[in-house]
Order: sequence, then C-alpha cells, then structure tokens
Amino acid sequence: MPYFNSSAIKRAEYDDATGRLTIWFPQGHSYDYCGVPPEIWQGLLSAGSPGRYFNAFIADRYHC
Repeated sequence: MPYFNSSAIKRAEYDDATGRLTIWFPQGHSYDYCGVPPEIWQGLLSAGSPGRYFNAFIADRYHC
C-alpha cells in the first residue's frame, strides 16, 4: 500500500481484480472508487502531484 508525500492524499490501495481504489485522506477518512482502470492507478502512482492527478482523473468519476 503506497504512501504519498502529498497534502491531499495520505495513502492508497488498488485491487487489480475488482478495479477498486481506496484512498485515505490526511483528515483520516477513506473513500472507495470503483471500476478504476489500471492505467489510472499507475498514473496516480507516477504523478508529480498526486492531488492534482486525483482531481483531474479520479474525483467525481468512479463512484461505487
């Protein structure tokens, strides 16, 4: 489970079998995103700014 050096995202976990992405935020809560393609997960892992990537490609797109 990767931890991020980000003010927007604390850590994240991805399930390859289901495409479920769980993101933990610095405030302590987590949120699940469903049907996330593996390339979006890889993009988050390699993003220079995980928070910006999350806002551009994940937030409000993959509701469970």
